[in-house]
Amino acid sequence: MAMDFHHVTLGQRVLFGSGRSAENVAGEVSRLGATRVMVVASPAEKAVAQQVCRDIDVAVFHDGVAPHVPIERAEAARAVATRHGIDLLVSVGGGSTTGLAKAVALTSGIPIVAVPTTYAGSEATDVWGLTEASRKTTGVDAAVLPVSIVYDAQLTLSLPTEVSVASGLNAIAHCVDSMWAPRADPINRALGAEGIRALTEGLPAIQADPSNLDGREQALYGAYLSAVAFASAGSGLHHKICHVLGGAYDLPHAQTHATVLPYVLAFNAPAALDAERRMAAAFGADTAVAGLNALRAELNAPRALKDYGFDEVDIDEAVELILPVVPPSNPRPVSADDLWGYPLMVDT
Repeated sequence: MAMDFHHVTLGQRVLFGSGRSAENVAGEVSRLGATRVMVVASPAEKAVAQQVCRDIDVAVFHDGVAPHVPIERAEAARAVATRHGIDLLVSVGGGSTTGLAKAVALTSGIPIVAVPTTYAGSEATDVWGLTEASRKTTGVDAAVLPVSIVYDAQLTLSLPTEVSVASGLNAIAHCVDSMWAPRADPINRALGAEGIRALTEGLPAIQADPSNLDGREQALYGAYLSAVAFASAGSGLHHKICHVLGGAYDLPHAQTHATVLPYVLAFNAPAALDAERRMAAAFGADTAVAGLNALRAELNAPRALKDYGFDEVDIDEAVELILPVVPPSNPRPVSADDLWGYPLMVDT
């Protein structure tokens, strides 16, 4: 079959090197000519952020990070940036931290240098998200795409194994969605498949030995590929479901993605055979579902939404919220009964 597609590759600098984050951040600040830097990091990441930014002058450290970026936190961070005349944002942390920096960039245009400490992947996308009145809104804007990413696997060494697993499975979810999201194309699928392979290699190595730097480098590499594929392909069924659940019920981001993923894959894979074959090969298994389930079993992955605060009484409301945002391009139609029977199961 002839290829016919339109692909956009987002432009960023990527600096990858274990133990080199401080050097690379300083180099980017100098390259960009920034003189008023705002560092965004959660209280738990402040010591790491100070180490990463030890060679630059910081105008202000801001720690108002919260999951799903509540609009009040975004407005507070924007006010801090304005008050201090900030001309560059440096985010040090996971997806919530990057998300808060994006919220500032969305309205100000201030560039971001992102320093990830998890496998969230937000640093490589132009997608933003804000939560107001228990409803999460997402969008796409070139202003929120970090101009540079500084990857340093040493910064992930303190990430607990169970969090590494959930974050890594979130990255695999980016890969899976990139196979059939609205703008999926052969390039996205190739990146997604390589991302799955790298994460399938890296995550078990981390599980076996949390200090395994090679495993953490593979996981970071895979997470980057997953995010690049996702940024190009767009949000598929999996991410639409998880964005609703996270915003409406304040569920933890990575654990929600890790829990929902096998159900969405099992639902869609039979209707997307080429994608299924690609993913199966990347997992090194006979089928994509078997490969993912074997990996999840090896990693002792999150299993049930009820473990993170989602209650069966909320399913009807969740179904009503999800159905309107199901992508028309999904490999098969999605009904309320399908959502009840697959990803919203709470007792598995």
